Amino acid sequence: MGGQYRITGDKYPRLRRPRRRRRLVLSAIASMALVGLTGWGTLQLIDVFTGGGDEATAAGPKADCSTRATASPSPRAAALPRPAQITVNVLNATPRSGLAKSTAEELKKRGFRIGTVGNATKEYDKKVSGTAVLLGAKAAADAALPVLGTQVKGAEPKTDGRPRATEVDLIIGTGFKSLTAKTDADKALTALSKPTPAPSTTPKNC
Repeated sequence: MGGQYRITGDKYPRLRRPRRRRRLVLSAIASMALVGLTGWGTLQLIDVFTGGGDEATAAGPKADCSTRATASPSPRAAALPRPAQITVNVLNATPRSGLAKSTAEELKKRGFRIGTVGNATKEYDKKVSGTAVLLGAKAAADAALPVLGTQVKGAEPKTDGRPRATEVDLIIGTGFKSLTAKTDADKALTALSKPTPAPSTTPKNC
């Protein structure tokens, strides 16, 4: 290159991109980040005020999800036999004569079927110090025995190996005075026949 303008040395001017374009790109990125943060913060506030919390995963509900108890009817009440389905053997384990007969007559008036009426066996004769012992099969523990127990307050239930669940023994002890008053016994029998709510847990606000 001739003339009075000459380039000397080994350094040459560099061509640079306009700084304005770089600023525009940085501004756009910053704006997008700000919008994203604002949206995330808004969702967090909504969860706080609405109690939404974390969503359940596809595998199931949250592990720390609170639960509440709900009542479901117990199947026990449906299996209880009626007094007319229960045969009661009334056995006297006391020295008082005629006690088994008078007790059996009253139970019959209350709807129970009467089986054997007499003295208790040697295993229990003069050996029952409480009100009475209610003796029946293992299957009667949650059926016939509690039904008969509504008529004899304070009686002790026991089970043996007999096959029939609807045949039970009422062994009268020395502490026996009389059967439970009929009105009270009827109330207890009605309460026993009603389904008992069994608590169960169900997820709440999951």
